[in-house]
Amino acid sequence: MIKLAFIGAGSTIFMKNIVGDMLHFEALRDARISLMDIDEGRLAESALVVRRMIATMGAGATVETHTDHRRALEGADFVVTAFQIGGYDPCTITDFELPKRYGLRQTIADTLGIGGIMRGLRTVPHLWKVAEDMRAVCPDALMLQYVNPMAINTWALAERYPDVKQVGLCHSVQNTVEEIAHDLDMAQSDIRYRVAGVNHVAFFLKLEDATGRSLYPALSEGYRAGRLPKAPLLMPRCPNKVRYEVMEQLGYFCTESSEHLAEYVPWFIKEGRDDLIQDFGIPLDEYPKRCIEQQAAWKEQAAALNQAAAIDVPKSHEFAAEMMNAIVTDSAYVAYGNLPNTGQLPQLPLGAAVETPCLVDANGVQPSVVTDIPPQLIALMRSQVNVQELTVRALVDQEPEHIYHAAMMDPHTAAELDLRQIRALVDDLLVAHGDWLPDWTRARIAA
Repeated sequence: MIKLAFIGAGSTIFMKNIVGDMLHFEALRDARISLMDIDEGRLAESALVVRRMIATMGAGATVETHTDHRRALEGADFVVTAFQIGGYDPCTITDFELPKRYGLRQTIADTLGIGGIMRGLRTVPHLWKVAEDMRAVCPDALMLQYVNPMAINTWALAERYPDVKQVGLCHSVQNTVEEIAHDLDMAQSDIRYRVAGVNHVAFFLKLEDATGRSLYPALSEGYRAGRLPKAPLLMPRCPNKVRYEVMEQLGYFCTESSEHLAEYVPWFIKEGRDDLIQDFGIPLDEYPKRCIEQQAAWKEQAAALNQAAAIDVPKSHEFAAEMMNAIVTDSAYVAYGNLPNTGQLPQLPLGAAVETPCLVDANGVQPSVVTDIPPQLIALMRSQVNVQELTVRALVDQEPEHIYHAAMMDPHTAAELDLRQIRALVDDLLVAHGDWLPDWTRARIAA
């Protein structure tokens, strides 16, 4: 019997997507599903939702719950991680409010920049604990890692636990194809594409219709004429102009949303340039707003799901269940996965977490080699890799100075603050986060 351990199952809606997808596959519908979360109330709600999905689908899967992740992992074939250390309150609030006192404004703050660095410092130690227990109780399992900051997490996991099988998964590629189809009035199935880069800063190297015609001229002409982007499909209050502008200047479309991309680069969020904020519709403080809305929505959705006698189980566009099925049945599937760079993307440093098409079958997750990324895109990706690498080095070597170095190399932070401001801000963040961070992070301050 196939066993899935879901670490962070209190994320009921996301858990519903992944487990619901599994029930669509004959090879997975009788799985043993082990749900783990530290919030017993949310965990009980998630278990009830899964049981009702199983009943709706007429599947033979079984459900168990745990508040200890080692118990949940025992004998697992697959491990999904989907948690946020420190949550919205207090850690996300701190990551936004403290930088604003220095004049540093952010939109999402979960991938790069000050917010991404701090989230990485909070998150990686816990992922290491999961990997340590996987090594002990399910050494052959594959970790399907959905936690941000994706690239920092993937890189740090490989540095400390190279023997633990893992792949970082995201939905930015699928979401972007959906947005492009929406803007061009096309069916998603008629779009042919190839993507590579680093998570959230990967680009569509090939973007064509079913006849092989490039879609870039239509995107560019529509943007110049003011017809594109259309009203956003996925994030209604977040206009998609930033990545259209980056496409115009660099020649290629980015996989991540405009609200994310705006804070990865030094060009859009600038002190005294509120005209840029207005012109490009940049949603400052978007993630805190989204957290508050999602918390309210999750409560409503969870209540509705708990009261429903039967639950609709549509198939989502997440990769996880497709990959599990491909491995179990030895049937080929292509997913975009984040893996340590062993040469599949030779234009970026070895060891860096890179995102490329991956063949998935009984042999596991096998990345394809991509050698033709244009130099201007590689230059942009390297600016991201610099921050990721210094954060990973800080974690692996327990070297507090590299936390400051990572912040100093961040494109947006460096464009807004001087070196002394950056050091003072990082000092403040390390103190404010307190026990959410490893003790060694504050060694310099204590000295």
